[in-house]
Amino acid sequence: MINQLKSDLMTAMKAGDKFRRDMIRSIQSDLKNAGIDKKGRDGLTDEVASPVEYLTDGEMTAVLQKAVKSRRESAEQYVQGGRAELAEKETSEADFIAEYLPKAMPANELEAVVREAIAEVGAASMADMGKVMKVVQPKVAGRADGKAISTVVRGLLA
Repeated sequence: MINQLKSDLMTAMKAGDKFRRDMIRSIQSDLKNAGIDKKGRDGLTDEVASPVEYLTDGEMTAVLQKAVKSRRESAEQYVQGGRAELAEKETSEADFIAEYLPKAMPANELEAVVREAIAEVGAASMADMGKVMKVVQPKVAGRADGKAISTVVRGLLA
């Protein structure tokens, strides 16, 4: 992902595309800050060229998902406040960042993973939803959000 961002930044700069350039820099900044946070939180002392190198692919995906979610929530707030132009800006930024996320897992594939998890933990009712979610989330990290997983789990346990 890091190499792709660097390459895309160079392309955007050469093309004079300020939106793409600024968005890629924003993504890089978010990833760098997350790497710094992880280093401080986990007490990592290894010296690396960039704090981003402390992050796993899953952690980078989580940072991007958070950025997309934040922008989509902001867009909703702007729509409610009658600020369509700002909502459109936030939506376009969210869409741009989402391009760097892994492709979403198809519904049938997600359902298969959830069924597998239900069998694995022996879930029989909604009371077991938490157990199922704990098993499913690491398996689909970055390819399905919590809301989608929750919907499938509820449907199968109900």
